[in-house]
Amino acid sequence: MIHAADVREWRDLAVVDTETHKIGVLEAVYVDTTTDEPAMATVRTGPPARRRLMFVPLDDAIVGPDYLKVAYAKALVKTAPSIGTDDVLPAEDEAAIFKHYGLPYETGTAGERRLARR
Repeated sequence: MIHAADVREWRDLAVVDTETHKIGVLEAVYVDTTTDEPAMATVRTGPPARRRLMFVPLDDAIVGPDYLKVAYAKALVKTAPSIGTDDVLPAEDEAAIFKHYGLPYETGTAGERRLARR
């Protein structure tokens, strides 16, 4: 299990897929608001003038000495919902990220967000 305290050390690690193809660089980690455990990461991709932050789930992720290996293919991550490098994830866009990866999505009992950036 990945612990929230460890994620601060991951920033700027290379993010690779199951075949170790580089997807991009880790920008931020989002925790599940119900458990406070890491749930999603944003991966910085693209040239400087057109950089985007792509979302990828952290279930079954493996942390190596200089990489974070995610359990999803590069092609799937590259087509995932994204935000600009200076943008914030709107609450209404969270469900689309989960749907893209075939994961269940539920808000909190009072409609709270599911993801919070760390």
